[in-house]
Amino acid sequence: MKLPFFKTLLLHRFAKTFVFGLALLPCCWLLFAALTNRLGANPAEFLLRSLGDWTLRLLCLVLAVTPLRVISGTPALARFRRMLGLFVYFYAALHMLSYSWFDMGLELDDIAKDIAKRPFILIGFSGFVLLTALALTSFNRAIKLLGAKRWQRLHRLVYVVAGLAILHFFWMRSGKNNFAEVYVYAAILGSLLLWRWWYRVKTQPT
Repeated sequence: MKLPFFKTLLLHRFAKTFVFGLALLPCCWLLFAALTNRLGANPAEFLLRSLGDWTLRLLCLVLAVTPLRVISGTPALARFRRMLGLFVYFYAALHMLSYSWFDMGLELDDIAKDIAKRPFILIGFSGFVLLTALALTSFNRAIKLLGAKRWQRLHRLVYVVAGLAILHFFWMRSGKNNFAEVYVYAAILGSLLLWRWWYRVKTQPT
């Protein structure tokens, strides 16, 4: 299934700028809402949860790039994967900063103790550490330094990050026994990972 007009749009010189602006919109809205007191009765919690949600949404989008590229026959989609991946890290970093600032008051000792004490925080922090490694090696120079094969193996950790993100979300929601959104994200990420596994097996030489 090829979409010539869609492909032309993806190759437009302003396409990356447009996608960049779209990915930045949630952050701009949250900043605006914070400045105008529109974050509800508990602004810190709302901000923390919203940043976590957008991290998950963008992670789903990043993992959807390859399936969409293959199914639609539009290789140009790959142009946006690195930028979207960095936006995943951007929102994860803001999520981590919100937790460190609003919940822990930027007290490093308290943050370290809380990470060690609460499993769902430890899981989330582990995912953030892995995302940091992926973000730091997302540039062309890193590919040259590591070599293409080692770089690819390293960036398969995104699958681990996806699993940790869902587990972190599940554990966080278990306190309120509210798993509806968890199941939706788990189904989306599970389907995307299953497709990637199937496609890799299918395209391997026999």
